[in-house]
Amino acid sequence: MMKESCNKNSVAASEVTHRCGPLCLGPLIFHCQAVGDMVRLSQGGRLAEKTKDTFKNGLVFSSRTVKTQERIRLRVERDSFIWNGALRVGFTNVSPLSRSLPLPPMAIPDLTSRPGHWAVPIPESLCQAGSELEFWVSSGGSIYVSNNSSQWKLLTGVDLSQPLWAMIDIYGQTCSILLLGSKIRGFCTRRSCPAPEPITSPDVSSLSGSTDDCISCLDMEISADKGCVVCMVREASVLLPCGHQCLCHHCSSKVSQQFGTCPLCRHKISSTGSVEV
Repeated sequence: MMKESCNKNSVAASEVTHRCGPLCLGPLIFHCQAVGDMVRLSQGGRLAEKTKDTFKNGLVFSSRTVKTQERIRLRVERDSFIWNGALRVGFTNVSPLSRSLPLPPMAIPDLTSRPGHWAVPIPESLCQAGSELEFWVSSGGSIYVSNNSSQWKLLTGVDLSQPLWAMIDIYGQTCSILLLGSKIRGFCTRRSCPAPEPITSPDVSSLSGSTDDCISCLDMEISADKGCVVCMVREASVLLPCGHQCLCHHCSSKVSQQFGTCPLCRHKISSTGSVEV
């Protein structure tokens, strides 16, 4: 088996849920022990690649549990057209640490035939090198997959009564994948950290202010507890009428215009009633 070295410290780190702010979901990487026989991990556990030209033995799992509605984003880095079939994605109730090595060759049917495993095949046309995909399990227990233009409901019946880990099979023509992070959409979008493309020197004037921007808590120039709960980059400098100081000047005007309530307590606010401190 070939894989990135996995000492006690890194094993412990993969199981510890680190959060650097109230909207942070924690780091999302591949588990460093539970990997297929032909998988090598690199780039801090975010890149998984097959070490030989084979269609199987490419199983990997997330290092931490994932939440319902947490959209896991990945990119296909390399493919090979000597095999049929492509990436398989899904979820499992079985912890990576409890798995015996070597892992089974394939997610489907080797794991899906066992209790606590759900996986779906992704069409080859969506898995060409450079393609980016998101997959998640809904609050109703259905697995969804999307690209930049469409989304599909591919499976139902995932057991949500127990913790879930993401499960990916680097299968068929897919040779390597890169984890780009995850997010849960909402009024204040929650994200994993670090971001796939860290912004080391944010240019405030160039940021759009949308809650869907790709920004990590780790890139903040101020401590997380003093950061704006919307953009998570600028300092929360605006005192709202309700007493909460949770928005930067840029986001305050947008929240006031679009929602009219405090993100924390839903008290009514207005641009005229806010004070910058």
